[in-house]
Amino acid sequence: MQILITHGSLAQTRVLQFNRLQLGAALAALAAVLMLVSGAIYHFVFLTAAREGWPVVSQLVKLVVRDEFALRDRFLRENLDAMAKKVGEMQAKLLKLEAMGDRVSGLAGVKPEEFKPLIRPAATSASGPGKAGQGGPFIPALGSAERLSLDGLNAHVGLLDERTEQTTDLFTLIESRLLEGRLAQLMVPSSAPIQGPVGSGFGFRTDPFSGRAALHTGLDFPAEVGTPILAAAGGMVVSTEVHPAYGNMVEMDHGNGLLTRYAHASKVVVKTGDLVKRGQPVAQVGTSGRSTGPHLHFEVLVEGVPQNPARFLAGRTGEPRALAGNRRSP
Repeated sequence: MQILITHGSLAQTRVLQFNRLQLGAALAALAAVLMLVSGAIYHFVFLTAAREGWPVVSQLVKLVVRDEFALRDRFLRENLDAMAKKVGEMQAKLLKLEAMGDRVSGLAGVKPEEFKPLIRPAATSASGPGKAGQGGPFIPALGSAERLSLDGLNAHVGLLDERTEQTTDLFTLIESRLLEGRLAQLMVPSSAPIQGPVGSGFGFRTDPFSGRAALHTGLDFPAEVGTPILAAAGGMVVSTEVHPAYGNMVEMDHGNGLLTRYAHASKVVVKTGDLVKRGQPVAQVGTSGRSTGPHLHFEVLVEGVPQNPARFLAGRTGEPRALAGNRRSP
């Protein structure tokens, strides 16, 4: 491309030559300049007209801005409606969890007054003698005239978050009570220390040494020497001693005044202070102490008073039966 420049003062005509690359760069620079100029004009003319209220230009600006605001408002409203519907669904699920928590709390033995502090004071004061009860999930209608604002939606989300924390606390309390019940079961001597029939039961019998009637304060389990003796329940070993009548003896404390005693052992495999779980070996069958043959003498004491161990073992192994003619000493 060539551009001829002529002028009266010039002796000859000047010729300017441009290739395609230079021409493209020149057009791009011109377009950029025009865009900057148009932006400056828009900023100066239209915005100034909108602020100062020019007769014609201000009306055009208001129409454009109003359309933009309407489009943005519709977009936000659609998103708020979708979020409100989701919040309603979450609230419905939370109500189901709360109803389940009420049912489970009764099964776990949690009394209503124990979780009353979890209830918000505002919620309790909303209902009074002169007001009827109301409830149900919050699910706004998309076509209703009254729309949920962003602040209102945030308030509902905050309320759901608080109620979720309260429900979590309630389930934590229920879990704690269930674990307490489980631990209580583990601390009750309901497992037989030796599997097998009972040789001599609890109650009065003829003493094998004196031949007189005497109270037998436990259960005798005949077994071979060295047979493992298992803990009837979890607890702590409070005594491992050699007793003149009981021989090698182990005593375990299970809490709440409950104690078990394992006597006539040939060997004790635990020591005082050990924490023992249900079914763990504590000793081995023997015939030490006041005994006529190898067996385990098993006792259950509550506040130091001997109880019939068969009542504790009946829940798991059935009522133990005594074998006639196979009686042992204490």
